[in-house]
Amino acid sequence: MATFISVPLKKSSEVDLSKPLTKFIHNTYPSGEEQNEYCRAADELNKLRKSAVGRPLDKHDSSLETVMRYYDQLCSIEPKFPFTESQLCLTFTWKDAFDKGSIFGGSVKLALPSLGYEKTCVLFNIGALASQIACEQNLDNDEALKAASKYYQLASGAFSHIKDTVLSSLNRDPTVDISPDTVGTLSLIMLAQAQEVFFLKATRDKMKDALIAKLANQAADYYGDAFKQCQYKDTLSKEVFPILAAKHCIMQAHAEYHQAVLAKQQKKFGEEIGRLQHASDLVKTVSSRYDEYINVKDLADKINRALTAAKKDNDFIYHDRVPDLKDLESIGKASLVKPTPINIPLSQKFSDLFEKMVPLAVQQCLNVYNQRKAELINTTIAQMRDATTFVNGVLASLNLPAAIEDVSGDSIPQSILQKSKAIIQQGGIQTIDQLIRDLPELLQRNKEILEESLKFLDEEEATDNDLKSKFKDRWQRTPSIELYKPLRTEGDSFRGVLDRAIGADAVVKERYQTHREAIAILCKPETELNAAIPSANPAKTLQGSEVVSTLKSLLNMLDEVKKGREQLENDIKSVNFDMTTKFLTALAQDGAVNEEAISVTELDRIYGSYTHKVQENLKKQEDIINNIQSSHQEFSKMKQTNSEANLREEVLKNLAVGHDNYIELVANLREGTKFYNDLTEILLKFQGKCSDIVFARKTERDELLKDLQQSIAREPSAPSIPQVPSYQNAPSTVTTNATSSIPTPAPRTVFSGKQPPPRPPPPTVPAGGPVPASSIQTTNTTSAAVSITVPSQPLSTTIPTQAQGPPYPSYPGYPGYYGMPMPVGFNPYMYGQQGMPAYMYQPPSGQAPYGSQQPGYSYPQQPFYPPQ
Repeated sequence: MATFISVPLKKSSEVDLSKPLTKFIHNTYPSGEEQNEYCRAADELNKLRKSAVGRPLDKHDSSLETVMRYYDQLCSIEPKFPFTESQLCLTFTWKDAFDKGSIFGGSVKLALPSLGYEKTCVLFNIGALASQIACEQNLDNDEALKAASKYYQLASGAFSHIKDTVLSSLNRDPTVDISPDTVGTLSLIMLAQAQEVFFLKATRDKMKDALIAKLANQAADYYGDAFKQCQYKDTLSKEVFPILAAKHCIMQAHAEYHQAVLAKQQKKFGEEIGRLQHASDLVKTVSSRYDEYINVKDLADKINRALTAAKKDNDFIYHDRVPDLKDLESIGKASLVKPTPINIPLSQKFSDLFEKMVPLAVQQCLNVYNQRKAELINTTIAQMRDATTFVNGVLASLNLPAAIEDVSGDSIPQSILQKSKAIIQQGGIQTIDQLIRDLPELLQRNKEILEESLKFLDEEEATDNDLKSKFKDRWQRTPSIELYKPLRTEGDSFRGVLDRAIGADAVVKERYQTHREAIAILCKPETELNAAIPSANPAKTLQGSEVVSTLKSLLNMLDEVKKGREQLENDIKSVNFDMTTKFLTALAQDGAVNEEAISVTELDRIYGSYTHKVQENLKKQEDIINNIQSSHQEFSKMKQTNSEANLREEVLKNLAVGHDNYIELVANLREGTKFYNDLTEILLKFQGKCSDIVFARKTERDELLKDLQQSIAREPSAPSIPQVPSYQNAPSTVTTNATSSIPTPAPRTVFSGKQPPPRPPPPTVPAGGPVPASSIQTTNTTSAAVSITVPSQPLSTTIPTQAQGPPYPSYPGYPGYYGMPMPVGFNPYMYGQQGMPAYMYQPPSGQAPYGSQQPGYSYPQQPFYPPQ
């Protein structure tokens, strides 16, 4: 059976996608069914990840389909969510697929807050699982051959895509398994195996030998290129190198064999023999070097049979010259495989969980468009309100319409009475006092939220700086000071907003103090209000005059203009137009959105007519005011003047101004209260964003610290072991005065399954003859091995530096006896002078080993074989 290489899967740590995505959805999209649908989609995405990478996967199509659906979904949500360290920060941790880890350091892994990193690792698993499924195919039928080739090409395409995109997807060096060199080699290996599968199918279908030779030669080239790429790099498993080398030789041998068959058909018998000889040499190389990885016996037999027959025929019949290998024509190549392009979607069952959510680029364009729209609307409405404020001020300065209504001189003018009732209906002066008292509390709450948010960033940044100074170049992650720049800019913007709000509050309070007396008078009951207004002689001469009628008519026209502005304001606020389709169309057509050009054009089309109506209204008001001022001058000349009348007119003017300021102050204070409450929600989101990124950074920091600890544990304590002193290499000797140490027992003989070696001869006796063991007085009943020389020389006190084994080897069923050494201080049988263990005894020639002279302590008796 053919040997194929499969790639192991990468393993990932668990990541909760649901919580951060749901939080982003709540902060970005308004409450409603759309928001709920997006939250349910986030839960489904989290479940899909658990199914794709959070459990062991079967080598089956369904498992591959699940992983591909998850990859498609990642590609789909990438443009729809801001997956950055400063916005939506998700840290993904993956282990190196080829690293087996160590006892102390564990496996090599990398944690990055990058969706591109997650996509790369998932795509790696798609290629790895496809290679495993291909290896599981039964290559004895056509369907399995087609499936294997398809999966190998898919795996090659996945690894090739990673090679082209991995460096741009990550902001740091990847792990070895997804580095460009490694995945480039894996892509080439998968392509070679797909080519080999086509060779097997061509062989099975008995296609022409010329085509089969070209297919095999192309596969040999792929294997050879893959071997060259990885032979000097320690990235793949050690078993891969010999398999690649063997496959290169085998496919070359197949190519030469089928080319030899073609040469025979073409009557080129010498070329046939030369190619068969080369094929035989290649197979012999595989047999001698890589036999433990790939069995080529059948191929070798087939080639040798063909070579023998070819030589026999050529020697007896053809006598064709056998050319040298270098003179043989090169075999052509035919590639039927290519890496499968990675086009989204990969899965045929893919359905986008966030189909209704627009891409992030369109979301950003919509946000900018809404800002432009709000700016246009606010500018237009402010222009109309300023015109209303201006005309109210003009009328108040002219004491209109109170001047033409005050004909009796001692009653309240109808306009002043209406203004008083309007103020009382809105709560009077107590409303303003309560609103002003609430502002400091709202302001302080926003200040505290902002300061606490920035405190999160400060504390984490200080910790990051400490670790950076401690680990220096080892601390490889984005510095917090750079990562938090957008958040700090946003925080400074919020602080500026609060400072401007404080200034605006002071202006409102000052205006209130200026007009508080007039507002308080308008809040009084009608009788008290009438008493607060000075009386004067009536202007009887003005009753029924033409100038009064003209002023009344102009004032009515001015009221109509003001009501028209109010209607225009409501109409402008109610206009709504969805720009999503416009931006999506532009993105689909051009690949980018020119937001400014599209927004300006559409805003002009939608609000152009309203802007024109506003300008007409303002122009009409200007003309009416000019006419009112002219008529009022004539009215003032006709009016009888005295000190009481002037005082009364001044009080009525102040009351009219007080009413106008009351209306503005209440509106301003309520807008300020709403502003602070809305700002609180925004600051809480900002606080959540700061809290989330700090939490993600802490998680990333913990992972990085753990990896650094493992890396430090794997490092050697010193660059090299110091040189061993010479005296430690000298053989140890023991003098008669030194205490002898117990030698290390000899290791047991390991049975290898072969025939036992012949029994060694008995030890020779030195010149002078042995001294009987009985003549040596010992305290041990068991004899010890002592070398004896002639009596004229002292006893040798040198003992072997290495333990000696038993005088006979161990065989199956005959393990022999090994005496165990005992401590010298507690062994009553130890030889007193030398302290040597019993298994060191070697008896003289002809004496049976392990005598049974000792009473009460029986040793196992072994048969004795006298020397031959």
